Amino acid sequence: MSLLARPAQPQQPIWQERQRPGSAAAVVAAVFGIAIAAIACAAVLLYLISGLGTLGVAIAGLAALVPFLLVLAVVRWIDRWEPEPRAALVFAVLWGAGVAVVVALLFDLGVQIVVGASGGRPNDLLQAVVQAPLVEESAKGTGVLLLLWFNRRNFDGPVDGLVYAAAVAGGFAFSENILYFGRTLAETGLGPDFAVIFVARGLFSPFAHALFTSCTGYALGKAAERTNGFGAIGYFVVGLIPAAILHALWNGGLSLARSQIGWYFTIEVPIFLIAVTVVLAVRTRERAITRARLGEYADAGWFTPDEVALLSTWAGRRHAMRWADVQPDRRRKRLAMRRFVRDATRLGHARQRLLRQRAGVGRTPDEQELLARISADRAVLVS
Repeated sequence: MSLLARPAQPQQPIWQERQRPGSAAAVVAAVFGIAIAAIACAAVLLYLISGLGTLGVAIAGLAALVPFLLVLAVVRWIDRWEPEPRAALVFAVLWGAGVAVVVALLFDLGVQIVVGASGGRPNDLLQAVVQAPLVEESAKGTGVLLLLWFNRRNFDGPVDGLVYAAAVAGGFAFSENILYFGRTLAETGLGPDFAVIFVARGLFSPFAHALFTSCTGYALGKAAERTNGFGAIGYFVVGLIPAAILHALWNGGLSLARSQIGWYFTIEVPIFLIAVTVVLAVRTRERAITRARLGEYADAGWFTPDEVALLSTWAGRRHAMRWADVQPDRRRKRLAMRRFVRDATRLGHARQRLLRQRAGVGRTPDEQELLARISADRAVLVS
């Protein structure tokens, strides 16, 4: 007996309002954006090699991979329910590792030139608690804002904002860590000082930048639900404020606290736990949206109640994949089940966008197209 039933499906989708067709401009924007970000990454790499040497950058890069992969693992975990397009995630990482770093370096160079021309000396504390938080968070957050503007089809809400923000921040931290690790390596070699900075930045605080930028990402996720592209600028500014404050709090604590370890566990760890709670809450909300919207399609005959339960819980999805694994045509059934789950989830979010009057934003994944694919995969699964 098949895990899925064959409900009596209507001939028409349940949303009758016209949806905008796709546009080639989005593809052009994606290619152009990735190309610009990649060029910026190449410029950062040349800058690092010029100051640290090829061997130094190679060793520092290997060390920086550890926290970078930790951040990517968390991004994947947050993004599991409705995965974002790989091209958008690649752009996010490249923007953080390239464009945001270039902006921070150029701004810092400009400050040094201006201060030097006036006969003064840069204030390290002021740079750490004011300049770095404002400039770096603005640069990173701009990457998330661009994704909201040019990737509206896949930018649904706070979960997506957190995913893109963490990807941008992970890329930025990767380049920054190469710089810090490389400088320590050049000054003291592979000794105790290098081990200390690796533990501090690579193991104790791999999610620091992701935590800061997630404030901007969450705010832009709310903007995706409530306003248009121009209105999102206000949300960007609102999200930038706590992002810069958390960044300044982190830098200032490391610079001024008598006990950096005490500051870390009494201030930073509780903030991190609050962030984890927020992430868990928005992921739970994402599943609830899937259940509610697919329930409406079930009422119209497109799904059975058991299928809605299967599609809107982790336990149901695991059960579905285990069922596909024991079928005679295992590979074909497994691929069909994966597509069935993916497209049904997209369908639920597409309807959520339509209900929020976002049919005219970008190209809403066409309801009829998704229903046709779901029907085709169901036919494979029940055969």
